[in-house]
Amino acid sequence: MMSRDGYEVVIGLEVHVQLATESKIFSSDVNSFGGNPNENISAVTIAHPGTLPLINKKAVDYAIKMGLALGCTINRELIFDRKNYFYPDLPKGYQITQDTTPICVGGGLEVVREDGQKKFIELTKIHLEEDAGKSMHVEGEDYTLVDLNRAGVPLIEIVTEPVLRTPEEAALFLAEIRKIIRYLGISDGNMEEGSMRCDANVSIRKAGEPLGSKVEVKNMNSIRNVTRAILFEIERQTDLKQCGKTIFSETRTFNPTRGDTTGMRTKEELNDYRYFPEPDISPLSIDEEWIRRLQAEMPELPQQLKARFENEYGLPAYDAGVLTEEKEIADYFLDTIGHTTSYKAVSNWLMGPVKSYLNEKGISIQAFPLAPARLADLLALVQSGTVSHTAASQQLFGYLLEHPDESAEESARKLNLVQEGNPDRILALVEEVLGQHPDKVKAYLNGKKALTGMFMGEVMKKAGGTIDPKETSRLIIETLESKR
Repeated sequence: MMSRDGYEVVIGLEVHVQLATESKIFSSDVNSFGGNPNENISAVTIAHPGTLPLINKKAVDYAIKMGLALGCTINRELIFDRKNYFYPDLPKGYQITQDTTPICVGGGLEVVREDGQKKFIELTKIHLEEDAGKSMHVEGEDYTLVDLNRAGVPLIEIVTEPVLRTPEEAALFLAEIRKIIRYLGISDGNMEEGSMRCDANVSIRKAGEPLGSKVEVKNMNSIRNVTRAILFEIERQTDLKQCGKTIFSETRTFNPTRGDTTGMRTKEELNDYRYFPEPDISPLSIDEEWIRRLQAEMPELPQQLKARFENEYGLPAYDAGVLTEEKEIADYFLDTIGHTTSYKAVSNWLMGPVKSYLNEKGISIQAFPLAPARLADLLALVQSGTVSHTAASQQLFGYLLEHPDESAEESARKLNLVQEGNPDRILALVEEVLGQHPDKVKAYLNGKKALTGMFMGEVMKKAGGTIDPKETSRLIIETLESKR
């Protein structure tokens, strides 16, 4: 992407993902969102003298799984480091993280832009660390409230190379990352609750020039806000360049109400965090057996599943993309096609009536009352012509949602929705309708073929929608043509 005056945009992302372990990364304190302030803390969390950290193995497992999903190299020998800085919500005065030996290095993720072009986003690393607490600055007051429940929550930080060039690419990358962590079950990826947060590093330069001064926009809590913040920064930095002003390397914060960024602090050219090895945690060795065990636990990932839906089940790329957006929807599709080979019909129903019902009720597919086998039975009635698609979607579907233990066929008969295929009865109705509209029959014979739709509607109305439309259409045309 080029900004005004031909400046090239350079973007790198740092994505923080809270891991869904039961306890924190270095203590047994509960890892839970939404508790009372300072409820999930202990002497370890608040750094009392003499307390020692102990690594949560599940957090290490989750970090390795993310590395495997993104094609990273897994470091076999790890040490943790202390990152020293002062902030009120950092009880120890330092953060335990990984500096020299991140758990994962390299790797990356492919995204598909709106124009259909693919781009591979390279990663620098993924490292493990603990989250800080949360400072709440009360507007209009001269004090800050501190909640340490979040302190010590396990994080992975996913750091990209500065290879993104547009806000669209950043949004696509974040959406794919969120999808993957949900498929892996390592985090809920809820940005509104802070389970996933993003810092964006933005700079501009003329083509062929070295990288410009990097501005870091911190802690954005939605993909849309990341896009808005990057767009604002591109415009702001371009304006500064046009005016001949210097772009300072600094940390900024995004205001979602105003849609702008404001400076927080200027970055020093030298690293002032004073990293050094964490002396209270022994080096951690990851052997091949550990890696093999986690590889065996890996689920099929979204892009793999999307390819399978297209290649194995013949679904259009659009359908496959929608169905794999959420792992639970993909699983429901797979469970349903275990009972039917009508793959496209299952897809249509999931993207149509089922999705509409879920949206209307504000629920997920896990709370959907109709079992996959029941939905397959409903589709079978439509495929066989026993029940029309209209009757199935408008009447039978709703009834089954209220009576999920009844069979689809039993319910269709109870509602008098079963279509009759008896040609003698259908023919009698056709003859009756044609006899009532001799002028329309004459018009058809004179070339107005579209009148078959009107005849079809009248016959179906007389039958109450309980006859096979395909057979009815055939008999209408056959009877009309016999009158020539």
